[in-house]
Amino acid sequence: MQRRVVFDNRVLPYLLLAPQLAVTLVFFFWPAGQAVYQSMMRQDPFGFSARFVWFENFAEVLRDPFYLSSLRLTVVFSAAVILLAMSSGLGLAIMADRQIRGSALYKMLLMWPYAVAPAVAAALWLFIFHPAIGIIGRGLNSAGVRWDYLLNGAQAMTLVVIASAWKQVSYNFIFFLAGLQSIPKSVLEASAVDGAAGREQFWRVIMPLLSPTTFFLLVVNINYAFFETFGVIHSLTGGGPGKATETLIFKVYSDGVLNLHLGSSAAQSVVLLLIIILLTAVQFRYTERRVHY
Repeated sequence: MQRRVVFDNRVLPYLLLAPQLAVTLVFFFWPAGQAVYQSMMRQDPFGFSARFVWFENFAEVLRDPFYLSSLRLTVVFSAAVILLAMSSGLGLAIMADRQIRGSALYKMLLMWPYAVAPAVAAALWLFIFHPAIGIIGRGLNSAGVRWDYLLNGAQAMTLVVIASAWKQVSYNFIFFLAGLQSIPKSVLEASAVDGAAGREQFWRVIMPLLSPTTFFLLVVNINYAFFETFGVIHSLTGGGPGKATETLIFKVYSDGVLNLHLGSSAAQSVVLLLIIILLTAVQFRYTERRVHY
């Protein structure tokens, strides 16, 4: 038997939903509608004149070699961030789930980075890896390793991947730890009696039971890698050197805010939104089949 909330006043449920609906309308649907509208317009940088061009902005964007390069770069960057953040979060959660002294303190400290803003996280890593003032950056140069992420594109990409993944590790850690603690101890003990131990128990028992958590985190991390890493890239490298770290979300900002190509920037944002919707739909269509609830 399911419990249902019954309201005596028919208007009250709509009043309770109104604030959330208003926030969704103002901060999601309205900006999304404006982006779609501007993506079909071409206007001068000062906004004095505009004309309707239908899908010309999309055609130019998809033919632009710099945009295609940013697309490939984003795929590599996102895959690296997701793999590093999720594997690190899972590994830390497994270690924190053990019965060790001071585990509560470890859990609390591992959750702190999630509260750090992306720009602040970038500043922390800058003070560590900057070739002139960073502790590790100066140490690498002193040891004979030519480290300068401001000039070397591969080093810049490595740094933004590490910084972006570090920012997300705590989020993954929290959910993986909750998932591990929700697994009944009797299941683990029964698997141990049947001869499953160590890696075999992890892959055959623990991971299938963690599949709902893993699937949820995969969806969240894809959205994070595509959208929420802007602050890290902007503060650390500014998309450079030579567009080596210019992902799709940063290119939207660069073309729209810095270069004032408003139509092209709006078209890029719509394409990026469609990519995320497509990836999420594919995950729910195919990946969720392997999830055991």
